[in-house]
Order: sequence, then C-alpha cells, then structure tokens
Amino acid sequence: MSLELSITLSTGASLRQIGLGTWLSKPKEVENAVEIAVRNGYRHLDLAMIYENQDEVGAALKKVIPSVVKREELFMTSKVWNSSHQPAEVEKELDETLRQLGVDYLDLYLIHWPVAFVPGKGLFPPHASKDEVELDLKTTLVDTWKAMIALPKSKVRAIGVSNFTIPQLEGIIKATGVVPAANQIEAHPLLPQDELLAYCKEKGIHVTAYSPLGNNLVGKPKLTDYPAIVEIAKAKNATPAQVLIAWGAYRGYSVIPKSVQEERIKSNFQQVILSKEEYEAISAVGKGNHTRFNIPYGYTPRWNINVFGEPEEKDASNPVNIGA
Repeated sequence: MSLELSITLSTGASLRQIGLGTWLSKPKEVENAVEIAVRNGYRHLDLAMIYENQDEVGAALKKVIPSVVKREELFMTSKVWNSSHQPAEVEKELDETLRQLGVDYLDLYLIHWPVAFVPGKGLFPPHASKDEVELDLKTTLVDTWKAMIALPKSKVRAIGVSNFTIPQLEGIIKATGVVPAANQIEAHPLLPQDELLAYCKEKGIHVTAYSPLGNNLVGKPKLTDYPAIVEIAKAKNATPAQVLIAWGAYRGYSVIPKSVQEERIKSNFQQVILSKEEYEAISAVGKGNHTRFNIPYGYTPRWNINVFGEPEEKDASNPVNIGA
C-alpha cells in the first residue's frame, strides 16, 4: 500500500512524493505505462518535450480523465527544451506541449537544461563542421527565465528549472528576484548533491530527483546490485529499487523513478520507510565513488559546454551563459 505522501511547493501547490518518470521510455510503451500508473494511484507525472512521447501521454490521459481522476488531481510537470530558450520561443513550445498532452495547463514548467541551442533547426541542431550540437551562446539563462516568469498563469501554475547548479540558480534569482519553485536534478547515493540540496532548502526550492536508481549509461555496476542495498532490501522484504526510492524520500524531496513494466510501476509506488541506520548504510556506498551519469559533454552529438564543473567536462570550450 502506498503511503501517498505529499510535499508542498512554495506556491502552496501539493505534489505526491513519488511520481512517474518518462525519460528513456521507448515509443509505444509510455501510453500504457501512464495509464497503469494512474490507475494504480500515481498522481505525479514527469514529462518533457525532448522525450518525444508527450502525445502518447496525452492518449493515456484521455483514458483516465475523467473516468479515473479529475485533471486537477494530477500534478503534471513538463520542460522547455534547449532549442526554445529564446524568449520568443518559450510560450510557443509550451503551447505545443499542452496540445500534445490535450490539457489546458501544466502544474509545473521547467527549463530543462541551463543550455541554449539555436532555434528552428530541430531538437538537436547540427553544428556546421563538428559532431556537436550548435549552441546559442547569446541567449542567457536570465533571458529564458524572464520569459518563463511572463508565461500566463492560466497555462502554467508554477515555474522552475532542471539540472541547475548553485551559481546558475543564484544568477537568475539575483537578476529577477523570482525564485524557482523547483529544481529537478540527478540524485542518488553516488551523487547525493548535499550542498545543492542545502541551498535549495534555504531558498524554498523544491527538489525532484531523477535517476533515483542511477542508470547504466556509463557501464558501472547498477545501484540496484550493490550488496549493501540488496541486503537492506531483503531485510525489509522490499526490492532494491524501493529501497533507493526510500533513500531519496528520506531526504525530503520527490522522486520520479521510470518504468514501463506493470509490476515495477506498482512496486516502485509502494513506499517503504528507512531507519536512520539503513539510510546511512545506503549513503555509504557513495563515499569515494562520486558518479554523475548524465553529463551532456559526453553525449553524441556532443554539447560543447561545461554545465556542472565535473572533471569529464574540463575540455569543454564554453561556459554556461548565465547573464545578468
């Protein structure tokens, strides 16, 4: 049985602590996953233009609204993609997202990355001479954040960011006086992000963790296979995934595990509670084992930009253009 725990944003809106992620979900799978999730109690859905599956989410929503839930009972997040960071493009992409989903408004709209691509050349505009994406180095984060602030409240109830560091958050807050309602970040025992979490807590910025189970994009052992995590899962009669989700929930943020398999969708939602000792044992697997799985400089095609200041990004040619 899910505990159905909720968290309140600085705007006063409430969202369920465990949501359904839809990143890296293959075509044809998402519609089914969203329908299963909502029928089994999920009320927090995490979406994005770049996942290229929002039309499928929209098809699923037609099957569950209003027969299973009312629209206002769902908390839906989506994200503006890098190729629509220019102020004239932000609302256009929002309108397209609403059209794909078949809804009138989003509960939360995020800047997906602190990186702008040139507009009008597709989601990953090719660089003329290199195997890279063509960056827009003129449009600043502040420019895009101001456009987010200007979005009609009838279409977007709250605005936030994703993959932002402390300096990037500081930059947009200082320039506009508007604090994001949320920052969605990669967070798991190998990347606890303690300093960023403390900053967000101090500012009243809600944190949502994506990839709470890690992932196997970089060829490391899966977090769900770490002996300490497997051991705690066995002791609690839980799955390793449930234990990793519980680790995130213990830290007070919302967690959006992705699955398209019915049994995993159901089991991920069955919240387990960790003791302090269990939490600390899971945290210990990250000591001396810092791993960030999602670094755009390593993508193909490459994003030639240093987003996080990780060692893997040291050869990137461009810093993030925060603006003022």
